[in-house]
Amino acid sequence: MNKIKVGVIGVGYLGKHHAAKYAAMADVELVAVADADLSRAHEIAALHGIRAFDNYHEMLPMVDAVSIVTPTMQHFEVANACLDYGVDILVEKPMTTTLAEADALVAKAEACNRILQVGHIEQFNPAILAMEQYLTTPIFIESQRIHSYNPRGADVDVVLDLMIHDLDIIQSIVPSPIKTIHAVGIPVITDSSDIANVRIIFENGCTANLTVSRISKTNVRKLRIFQPKSYISLDYGKKEIMVIEHLPERDANGLPKEATHHFSFAEKDALETELRAFTLNVRDRSTPKVSGHEGRRALKTALSIIDQMKNFILEHPDLLS
Repeated sequence: MNKIKVGVIGVGYLGKHHAAKYAAMADVELVAVADADLSRAHEIAALHGIRAFDNYHEMLPMVDAVSIVTPTMQHFEVANACLDYGVDILVEKPMTTTLAEADALVAKAEACNRILQVGHIEQFNPAILAMEQYLTTPIFIESQRIHSYNPRGADVDVVLDLMIHDLDIIQSIVPSPIKTIHAVGIPVITDSSDIANVRIIFENGCTANLTVSRISKTNVRKLRIFQPKSYISLDYGKKEIMVIEHLPERDANGLPKEATHHFSFAEKDALETELRAFTLNVRDRSTPKVSGHEGRRALKTALSIIDQMKNFILEHPDLLS
């Protein structure tokens, strides 16, 4: 079996992990990395005995596929150039900064028969993968993603930085279009929103309440799903799920008896699973679990939320005075 030749464009905090995971795959050859900071590119390249570039265009003739792990504002330009060259791409979330850019990438990838995968890593969290078999009809969903401040993601709004993960997951498990969105968010330490709460009502009646913050002292990443006969609690960070199922029998108080199941997947690596899926898509020419269409769907909802939050701030100027 021929090895798939891959490269990584952007080897900062996350990109270096992409490079390490590829380097460890038996059927993949990491051939080069590129970064605008050439010294950084050389540092990561030296770890794996590969070539380093400060101009990613020089890498493209050498590879079949690349991870694009640059700042969000550069995603479209880099992804577009890679597709033009006939290279399959995994572009980190959010896939672009505008819907027009997302549409252009989706159309180009389909026109030239290239793989376009978007890096929504939580779709490959082992707890999410295990949860899928217990999903029936979500009625109410509660999501919390609360992080301490990290300047690495501060180039975009907290919705694009963090909440977009949960928007992607929730829209993938609720088989219904969105009916209404009510969003509130404010800037605290950056020029864009750093904390936000969003209530989404789907056309089938399912309601999702999402809270996100990047200015907390602790980190919490949890998802709770209430269904007609069960409740699912998921901890993204610990990679654990708890499923409580209501049984037909009643207890002495007339309440349904419950069966509780705990599952832990702490040993599994979501990034490795995601990149392995990408390389298999490249080899088999198969549609990614998170293709450009799913990436665009999450981006559309995120941008709608951001617009609504901007209007909220304009309507309530005294809150920030």
